[in-house]
Amino acid sequence: MHPNENLDNDQQLQSGTILEERYQIERVLGVGGMGAVYLARDNRFSVTKYVAVKEIIAQVRDDAIRETLVTNFEREANLLATVNHASIPKIHDYFTIGRRSYLVMQYIQGQNLESILEATDGLLPVQQIVIWGIDLCDVLHYLHSHKPEPIVFRDMKPANIMITPENHVVLVDFGIAKEFEAGQKGTMIGTEGYSPPEQYRGEASPQVDIYSLGATLHHLLTGVDPRDEAPFTFSERPVRQLNSEVPVELENVVDSALQYSAPDRFKDANLMKDALIQIARKGGIAYSKPGTAAILQDYEVKPLWSFGCEDEIRGSASYHDGTIYVGALDNNVYALDAITGEFSWKYACDGGIVSTPAYHARTIHFGSEDQRVYAISANTGRVVWTYQTEGPIRSSPIIRDRHVFIGSDDGFIHVINAASGRLAVKINGSSPIRSSPCIEDDLVFFGTEDGDIFCAEFGGKVRWRVNARRAVTSSPRIQDGVVYFGSVDGMLYAIDAKTGWTLWRFRMDRGTISTPWLTDQHAYIGSADGHIYCINLKTSKLAWKFKTDHQVSSSPVIYKDALYCGSADNHLYCLDSKTGFLRWKFETGGAVISTPVIHDEVIYIGSIDQLLYALPA
Repeated sequence: MHPNENLDNDQQLQSGTILEERYQIERVLGVGGMGAVYLARDNRFSVTKYVAVKEIIAQVRDDAIRETLVTNFEREANLLATVNHASIPKIHDYFTIGRRSYLVMQYIQGQNLESILEATDGLLPVQQIVIWGIDLCDVLHYLHSHKPEPIVFRDMKPANIMITPENHVVLVDFGIAKEFEAGQKGTMIGTEGYSPPEQYRGEASPQVDIYSLGATLHHLLTGVDPRDEAPFTFSERPVRQLNSEVPVELENVVDSALQYSAPDRFKDANLMKDALIQIARKGGIAYSKPGTAAILQDYEVKPLWSFGCEDEIRGSASYHDGTIYVGALDNNVYALDAITGEFSWKYACDGGIVSTPAYHARTIHFGSEDQRVYAISANTGRVVWTYQTEGPIRSSPIIRDRHVFIGSDDGFIHVINAASGRLAVKINGSSPIRSSPCIEDDLVFFGTEDGDIFCAEFGGKVRWRVNARRAVTSSPRIQDGVVYFGSVDGMLYAIDAKTGWTLWRFRMDRGTISTPWLTDQHAYIGSADGHIYCINLKTSKLAWKFKTDHQVSSSPVIYKDALYCGSADNHLYCLDSKTGFLRWKFETGGAVISTPVIHDEVIYIGSIDQLLYALPA
């Protein structure tokens, strides 16, 4: 089709029309008062790449008004070019052809909230609305913090909020967004019902967006479209009067955002976000991990496969090169195909195995309650060597510098040559060692059942020793010169790695044997009080906690932005690592004590029900 066909009239572009010798129109995505939005292919790429093309047609005869429309269009393009946020479409190009101007943007799949409202029988789930509200506050805070000047969106409403198949919110239609200048006034631009009183007077500060978000949340929670009601009459339609499922705290947040006077609303979007997060934490609000057809449905996790052992699985599995290795209380270590779960081999010991196998040089190393350390061929399952200690082994091996470091109930860290199985040195801990050692800069850190945490040299010399009041079964973790570990005394400790000086302690309601997971900003740990905790590393303050229905002996693992952790309530939990919100939980037939291992989008987790599960991450 000729590239310029249909461009000299006001008709919509036909499928096949090519703009700028590059963008091939596929179909219409939406129609507005001044043009349309199209799905187009970017022919510059050899692979299929879709973009959204927004069209503005200057239909007016007045040259000054037409010039204003083009100027506003160019302002939108340049405004979008200055922002970078996951909830704002990226701009690729813009151009004008005759009376038509085009903005080429990232194509956002999904539905807008207005369409979702129209397609939903009854009211939307409150928990889902809270999640969306938090995400919308986040993007508003980003816009209002924009440099050199804040950006005010000015048209927050369900029709301008896209929900992607991954359940992310994306703001669309920045046509009337503008940089805020204090004291500046203009014509009233916005949508009646969602706009606050000052917007009708031509004022547009960041408080405008907070009011419009409040109006949007009111609409989502009650199902009452504010465009059908007199402006500024939300107080006549209390949220809980129309939806009894809404907690009082959430109604208060909406009411605060909808205050007639701007100074009476939330001071900024971040404060509103914090209020919504507190509501979610208090109510244990969960959100699903959705697909396009399951945006508002519970996400059902289905195992990719499961493998049955002959007794409980209390230890964690390990992955190497397409194979999963796991021990069980049936005295066996199993090797399974990671993709199919098919059995490869097993090796029988004389005692149960809770030690996590470690791979090194085509050999699997682990300890057993029969008091031995084993080295087994990863390919054949045949024994390479065994090493005898004087106590059951519940510690997991760490391999460094061709040596196996492992604790035993005989009170020693045994340092064993990984090739020969011969003892190199023993480090005395004076009481059973069930934590796994942590090695950093030729130093070994480990805990004991007497409550001691040790820092020792490879040769066995103890650098320092710190005592918690009860057992340290939790394995230490080190980051930026600080050792973190939990204790049965109910504390998470932060210890200076060089001196052993206690930097801070965080108190939980009960003890822990869980090993902390560390990120740049937070430590995550489970507790016998049934909670999974997130603690700020700099302030030692609680960031969030999540309540399960039983004690948490499992150790958390973070993969991408999700936290995975088991509980003795028979579930594996998947939480949002930033907020602590529940994404999904998977029920097994027994307590989940082991720690999940994750590789290539698959979670491997064992249970007291004797099964090892492979689940999609």
